[in-house]
Amino acid sequence: MLRVAVESAAGLPKKKLGSPDPVASVVFKDEKKKTKPINSELNPVWNETLEFDLKGVPLDSSSYIDVIVKDHETLGKDKLIGSANVSLKDLASSQVKSLPVKNLALLDENGKNIGATISMTIGYEPPAGAVTNTQDQLDGSMAGGEEGDVTDGGGQGTVTSPGEPGQKLRPRTRKRHNLANKPQDFQIRVRVIEGRQLPGNNIKPVVKVHVCGETHRTRIRKGNNPYFDEIFFFNINMLPSELFDEIISFRVYNSNSFRADCLMGEFKLDIGYIYDEPAHCIMKKWILLNDPDDSSSGAKGYLKVSMFVLGTGDEPPVEKKEQDNDKDDVESNLLLPAGVALRWVTLRLKVFRAEDIPQMDDSITQTIKAAFGGQENKKNLVDPFVEAWFAGKKLCTQIIEKNANPEWNQQLNLQVKFPSMCERIKLTVFDWDRLSGNDAIGTTYLDLTKVASSGGETEGINYKSYYTENSEMGFLPAFGPCYINLYGSPREFSSLSDPYEDLNLGKGEGAAYRGRILVELSTKLDGKADKSVEEIPSDDLLVVQKYQRRRKYCLCAVFHSATMIQEPGEPIQFEVSIGNYGNKNDLTCKPLASTTQYSCAVFDGNNYYYLPWANTKPVIAITSFWEDISHRLDSVNIILYISNHLQTNLSALKSAVQSKAPDERLVEIWLKLINQLMEDISSVKIPDLEGKPNLTALDIQMKLLRDSVLKNIMKGAKHLFEEATDVNKCLSIIEGWLDKLKQLAEESQISMPDVIIWMLRGEKRVAYTRIPAHQVLYSSYSEQACGQFCGKTQTVFMKYPMDSKKGLKIPIQLRVNMWLGLATEEKKFNHYAEGVFKVFAELYENQAQVLGKWGTTGLLNRSKFSDVTGKVKLKHEYFLPPVGWEWEGDWGVDPEKSLLTEADAGHTDFVDEVYENETRLPGGEWKLAAEPYTDVNGEKVRGPTEIECPLGWKWEDNWTFDGNRAVDERGWEYGVTIPPDDKPKSWVATEKMYHIHRRRRMIRPRKRIPGAKTAADDTGDPEGWEYSSLIGWKFHRQQRSSDTFRRRRWRRKMTPADRVGASAIFKLEGALEVDVESKGDEKGSKAEASVKQFGANTPTVSCTFDQSYAYHLRVYVYQARNLTSLDKDSFSDPYVHVSFLHHSQTTETVRSTLNPTWDQTFIFKNVEIYGDPQSLAQNPPAVVMEIFDSDQVGKDEMLGRSTCIPLVKLNSGMDGSPKLLWEPVMHKNAPAGEVLVAAELILKAKGNDTELPLVPPKRGEKLYMVPQGVRPVVQLTAIEVLAWGLRNMKTYQLAPVTSPVLVVECGEERVQTAVIKNMKKCPNFPGNVLLLKVLLPKEEMYTPPIVLKVIDHRPFGRKPVVGQCTISSLEEFRCDPYATIAEVAMSSKVALMAASPRDLHVNIDDGRQHLLEEKETVDWWSKFYASVGEREKCRPYLDKGYDTLEVYDHELESVKQFMGLTDFCNTFKLYRGKNESDDDDPAVVGEFKGSFKMYPLPDDPGVPPPPRQFIELPDSISQECVVRIYVVQAIDLQPKDNNGKCDPYIKISLGKKSIDDRDNYVPYALNPVFGRMFEMTCFLPQDKDLKIAVYDFDLLSRDEKVGETVIDLENRLLSRFGSYCGLAQTYCISGPNQWRDQLKPSQILEQLARWKGLSPPRSEDNGNTLSFGGRLYCLSDFEANKEIHEHLGPPSERIALHVLRTQGLVPEHVETRTLYSSFQPTLPQGKLQMWVDIFPKRLGPPGPPFDISPRKAKKYFLRVIVWNTYDVVLDETSITSENMSDIYVKGWMPGMEEDKQKTDVHYRSLDGEGNFNWRFVFGFEYLPAEQLCLVSKKEHFWSLDKSEFRIPPKLIVQIWDNDKFSLDDYLGAIELDLQHLINPAKTPEKCSLSMVPDGTTPPKSDQFKSLFDQKSVRGWWPCYMDKDGKRELGGKVELTLEIVNEKEADERPSGKGRDEPNMNPKLDPPKRPETSFFWFSNPCKTCKFIVWRRFKWLFIGLVLLILVLLFIGILLYSLPNYISMKIVKPYN
Repeated sequence: MLRVAVESAAGLPKKKLGSPDPVASVVFKDEKKKTKPINSELNPVWNETLEFDLKGVPLDSSSYIDVIVKDHETLGKDKLIGSANVSLKDLASSQVKSLPVKNLALLDENGKNIGATISMTIGYEPPAGAVTNTQDQLDGSMAGGEEGDVTDGGGQGTVTSPGEPGQKLRPRTRKRHNLANKPQDFQIRVRVIEGRQLPGNNIKPVVKVHVCGETHRTRIRKGNNPYFDEIFFFNINMLPSELFDEIISFRVYNSNSFRADCLMGEFKLDIGYIYDEPAHCIMKKWILLNDPDDSSSGAKGYLKVSMFVLGTGDEPPVEKKEQDNDKDDVESNLLLPAGVALRWVTLRLKVFRAEDIPQMDDSITQTIKAAFGGQENKKNLVDPFVEAWFAGKKLCTQIIEKNANPEWNQQLNLQVKFPSMCERIKLTVFDWDRLSGNDAIGTTYLDLTKVASSGGETEGINYKSYYTENSEMGFLPAFGPCYINLYGSPREFSSLSDPYEDLNLGKGEGAAYRGRILVELSTKLDGKADKSVEEIPSDDLLVVQKYQRRRKYCLCAVFHSATMIQEPGEPIQFEVSIGNYGNKNDLTCKPLASTTQYSCAVFDGNNYYYLPWANTKPVIAITSFWEDISHRLDSVNIILYISNHLQTNLSALKSAVQSKAPDERLVEIWLKLINQLMEDISSVKIPDLEGKPNLTALDIQMKLLRDSVLKNIMKGAKHLFEEATDVNKCLSIIEGWLDKLKQLAEESQISMPDVIIWMLRGEKRVAYTRIPAHQVLYSSYSEQACGQFCGKTQTVFMKYPMDSKKGLKIPIQLRVNMWLGLATEEKKFNHYAEGVFKVFAELYENQAQVLGKWGTTGLLNRSKFSDVTGKVKLKHEYFLPPVGWEWEGDWGVDPEKSLLTEADAGHTDFVDEVYENETRLPGGEWKLAAEPYTDVNGEKVRGPTEIECPLGWKWEDNWTFDGNRAVDERGWEYGVTIPPDDKPKSWVATEKMYHIHRRRRMIRPRKRIPGAKTAADDTGDPEGWEYSSLIGWKFHRQQRSSDTFRRRRWRRKMTPADRVGASAIFKLEGALEVDVESKGDEKGSKAEASVKQFGANTPTVSCTFDQSYAYHLRVYVYQARNLTSLDKDSFSDPYVHVSFLHHSQTTETVRSTLNPTWDQTFIFKNVEIYGDPQSLAQNPPAVVMEIFDSDQVGKDEMLGRSTCIPLVKLNSGMDGSPKLLWEPVMHKNAPAGEVLVAAELILKAKGNDTELPLVPPKRGEKLYMVPQGVRPVVQLTAIEVLAWGLRNMKTYQLAPVTSPVLVVECGEERVQTAVIKNMKKCPNFPGNVLLLKVLLPKEEMYTPPIVLKVIDHRPFGRKPVVGQCTISSLEEFRCDPYATIAEVAMSSKVALMAASPRDLHVNIDDGRQHLLEEKETVDWWSKFYASVGEREKCRPYLDKGYDTLEVYDHELESVKQFMGLTDFCNTFKLYRGKNESDDDDPAVVGEFKGSFKMYPLPDDPGVPPPPRQFIELPDSISQECVVRIYVVQAIDLQPKDNNGKCDPYIKISLGKKSIDDRDNYVPYALNPVFGRMFEMTCFLPQDKDLKIAVYDFDLLSRDEKVGETVIDLENRLLSRFGSYCGLAQTYCISGPNQWRDQLKPSQILEQLARWKGLSPPRSEDNGNTLSFGGRLYCLSDFEANKEIHEHLGPPSERIALHVLRTQGLVPEHVETRTLYSSFQPTLPQGKLQMWVDIFPKRLGPPGPPFDISPRKAKKYFLRVIVWNTYDVVLDETSITSENMSDIYVKGWMPGMEEDKQKTDVHYRSLDGEGNFNWRFVFGFEYLPAEQLCLVSKKEHFWSLDKSEFRIPPKLIVQIWDNDKFSLDDYLGAIELDLQHLINPAKTPEKCSLSMVPDGTTPPKSDQFKSLFDQKSVRGWWPCYMDKDGKRELGGKVELTLEIVNEKEADERPSGKGRDEPNMNPKLDPPKRPETSFFWFSNPCKTCKFIVWRRFKWLFIGLVLLILVLLFIGILLYSLPNYISMKIVKPYN
């Protein structure tokens, strides 16, 4: 049986109307049970038990229940409020029988937290005979351990009961795409709160936080659970992409230890990880510290931290203070997916080999070798090695010298904690240099998030937030074996430094292929690798062989057009390469037909140049060899196919929503989207992997993942299809799907390099583009698996490599058709190919003119026959066709058209020029020079008389000299020749004696005759020669007298021998063979010569189209908006170049505007396009618009570029005109406005112009307007302008703005205000209201913006624009003119100003006698704390039923219902044009106060116009006001001192006055409580800006500003929401909440009635009832269950106030304002809680101000009596080898370490018992309201002030062993938290270590008591010490703890120790055993107890022994005498 007791929910969101009727239902295995609904309640209590019968099946570890809370509807379906998911894993494992779930967060259908919670208890009785499956549980945790990604930190609704693995892992979405890629300001805040379970004894931990090269450290604390609570700010300015790869590291050190091993543990994390979290923050999470060196060790303690990353415009999140620390369970709040243990894993990166590494070293040594006959080998000049970098660790492979295809075969073992917080492995291949630094060859990244999965990707897709299948899709990082391609700078080696070197380091997009490396990544879970770098075993090398099997691929590209070239110049050639194949400078691959022929650019008649390919398009064909990874690319293409469809449909849906389309249309688009998506997913299947080559582990996992995600999207789509109601809600879901699909389409194992197209000018590489191979790849699997552009023509904008201007200029726009496929499928290419492919061999015959005769003698170093460059010698006979090809026909002369361009090609006007030259001897006469006529370079040309007008042109004028240059009045310029030159290098305009050379430029303009045949149509020389005056690129057709060189092209056609169709061109491998036999061996080997030969000698392939189609193009350019301003006057003069293929036209220039309306139609009459119209219709070329700012002086500057796809009509019958749409304008890759355009491309039938659309109306000679049907429909609209005034105008050109007017422009209309006479006295406009009548489009999306210009009147009639502002969206100003006339924006205050002041004094009773005792318990802070819900800080206050206030966690202006306080008038910032420094942000130069109202006018002039909107305005005069500023406290200030703190004080400025509160600074605080009130007077509106700044006090240096906030007092006074003074909840005439407004509530209500147009309020029944606005209000209704206290005023005022509070006015409040500084203008520097009251003086004096001084801490004393100890570890061994200890006890309170107290010593305790009877007395300052101790002390002896710390009250008691001659030994300690005191044991026997919580099991609630409530407690506590991470009991101590306040301490005094006054209780000296004494000072006792007791028998034995010895001695002494006497017997 499973029982779910559903208890209650809290904080459900309100509905639009009323409150919801919540009902809860619980779903378990498809069974659903509901509670009863509870009517209109936001905090429902159900207390119902729902029972589920398990039918004999026990729970398993994957069981869960879903809890759904819905809003009960009597009719229709219940609406979802929120749901949550609870895992029953703990119940399943039978660890617990019931599972309490408290405050589980509810999520909406998108998985977002709705802020509500639900509580319940789940009970479980296993069915009889069920076995608990512990193995199951283990598997579950293993699965958890292998998840690859990290969740959003457990913030969302998950149950975190003990041991609960917590939520499913959610994939993290990246939120970085909206950040501009430029260096920006970021602020990273890290708050280190506390540590837990740090290892070691008697430690002093300190935390160091290191971010981006900056390190901050905390203060040093003591103990294993230190409390830091310090915040660090890191201010950074860098690229977001670089910042997100940076790492935050936390390191905890033990400051006690000097040794190297003082690092206790560390933790690292990517900054990008934090940025991807919701709100870019991680709040109050525990991080697990580990030992960086020893991976096998476990946790080294925990650290609780908060981190956030603030970018521009981000709001810092609000940290909620915890109510109760017990909830702070470490395990459930770890910064990791709960249940996923951080494990050490080894990322095994196998690096096998590399190929195609480019040359990196100089070839000097090689050249020397070659000179001595050695083999020169250029290609291997590189010494590569690979470096892998991850999470700050770096490993390198060995270096392999002189090898471009090295084999390393090494495995790099990266040890990391997993799931890792770092995301990318960076692989760089370096070239090792012996002398200089290593050069990077290329860099690539392996993104772990793409090669691993947490299994969470598949979640959150379903429309419901609950579904039945559990997705076990996670897998660890795996990759390959697969090649990774490297890209970087172009491969050509030069010994100079490479300008593009940064590309090789992975910065920016690589422009060329630089080789590839074969790697494999796998993850090994446990066990440490022995070596960080090891060799790969040979078995693995064999396995990887099969991944290197190559197949042949063919690539063909047909170039259709090359347009938008900016300048002519050398001829252009394109080279296409894939990898090294096709790179014409690379000699390692066979030469291929990979380059196009050279062509010269031709002018298109307007602005750009193009390549004149006409019907012969250049073709390239490349064959290359790659691994077959089609199964991967097919999957990618299929998913892209689905997502592209979805994207298109979604854009259509969005634009329909934006243009407010009718519902039927929306539904139609929406259904199309869903149906198409369902059809795509169901019809297109991802290919199976069975039997595919090159399969890797990742392939299989990705296939599973993709299948399951598609399946889920399919489910979700079906669900939406059946149940969706709201399109807007669906949009976010569908966008979520699109993101998922895009993520799935990312494939990291793509070993086929991108196709790179290079544009070459002459021999120089200029621009490139990269096209991923899969986009053009053909697939035989299905049509959808083919690339997006396979066989289709695509438009490509090429780029300059490492473009510093970020795409400002386009080098060239290409239309190219590419096809890439396996050689086995090349026949399929025939279906895609259009046109006829032709292949030619070509060579050039060269001749020179010597003495008037053409021949080969003057050719100098040229051959008679050569290639096009003239450098390679060729002969007809050399050529042999490639295998499979044969000649067709013979060699013939065939001139190349596209290289012969005359200078006038494409132009309609042209100027011929000739320079006339004269010479003289110095001082002599001028004579004609030897070559009288030359060009600008001094080359000989024909004279003016010989130049004839070409065919089709006519002369405009005669020959004249050009005087517009640096010349004298007859056009001459003079120069000196310095040998060896034969002509001057420089020219000057004045003649000097030494000049011997002069020249002048003769010019003659000519014009083309329209329609006439031109010389270009003439074939030129009949023999096909082309001429040039010197050997070079410039050739022309007609011979001129100055020509000295000529050449002609010979070609011979080839055909395939055995193939038919276009695919034959793939056989052109290796180019034309050159028969070298006849050459003989001139120098070097033949092979080398032949490589040089046929490198230049590939055949040319072209594609000829026999038929071209003529199209008619119309482009409608209507208007643009929000362009960037590039002129000094704040505006630009924009015009547009409209370009389509090789045609372009230009609009007219619109002067000084950022929102130009051009209203022009461009007609391109005959656009010739080759190719099939059907394929063109699917993929039409884009119309490109480049917008420029026209400048009279200098070059026009680019404003941006935009593209538009034309609507293609293939038959004239197709109806529908194109719709104008806003296309974004991009400038340097950043948005720069929008342009409103449309275009249509119509196929013309042969010779039939009649079917074209009608010609649009003309404007002027040549300009066509946008025709009806395309242009927006307009309506006559009135715009009323309330121009109130100008504020804060900055100076213009150093002079102040004195008499400005305002010009308002909209559409084509403009109006102007009167001049402000005196800006200083009153900056408001005299006539406030203006009216504009404009024709505006009916559709909101087309409306033009309103432009405001402020024009100043200056002396001498100058009228400069001193500021401007563009208001782009007019929607918010639309109104219904007839709605309510009386809704005049006008406040009660203002109306009163108009009325005469009456008796406005508030009578205050004198009932003050009982207020004094109330003051003790009730102050303003009680009210503040009561309002923010900190109940325990304000107990008596709440009981009395006093007022609370609103605490807004943002500015009052940000509160939605008060409309930013701009209901009377808005504030618009005025800007000025381009600033010098070229920043992105233009300077704000002032503000305009005003407002707008827009409404349609009737079309019929007879109908009267609607009533005007702005009437009854307040007087716009200046008035004196009293302003009271209350500053409560600051939050999270930015530290300004080196110690990471701040000494803040307040500085206020208003107008010219300022108050500096420097004396009251708060030392060392980041969250200072100020509690200050300031009163000032000012004149509004001049002094409207109130600036409140927080400064940091510094004694010696200048005070620094932390930040400031600015309040617009004028808005507050004028707003109708009464924001000048908030309304209190009750009307009190005394007490702490005395009424403080100047007007009584009844007067304010009268005013409200007056301007709402209602009758005045009437009160009846002694003021107990009141009628207002047609309703009757009763006082009893409002005060029904309120406490009525003695401070309340009369009922009539009270009811008026209650009615006022229903009118949506600003209540009494505290607002939280963000501080900003000029140093980082976009980043918050902290917050300030405060409020402002404003009282105009003319209304009389205001009420008394509040006293908000901060609370003071109270003095308390903690009395600790140490009675006895027991079981103390016996640490010493005495002389007599007894175990004993000399015990004493030490105690202190953390934070007050200097007041440590010790007992006396109990010497020689032999049994671990100690008797003390000793008293410690600790005095401390305590804030009862906050339950924290206030500690004030100087940090260092040099500190000026005491720092204040707030720390929890704790007591630390330690037991020590006293040693006289060495350091005392530490035996054990206990830390007692006085708020959560561990209950002591009554007897020492019951006292054990189990009393102390160890952090693993959660404490029971009854285990802790607060000493402050209990006052006194006595008992036994255990003391312990850490040994090797385990706790060992060190002894037990019996204590009495008592807390007394100061008063009690005076009444019941006690002394320290046993000193006087020894009372309360009196302590007698301890009865210690006689054995307890100190040996040194008690010699007698020492003898008695130590010596005698132990050695008693020894002594007695010794005495006996001595006696015996004496006896024997005497015996021996007397014996001889005795014997001799005996013998002699003298006396006988």
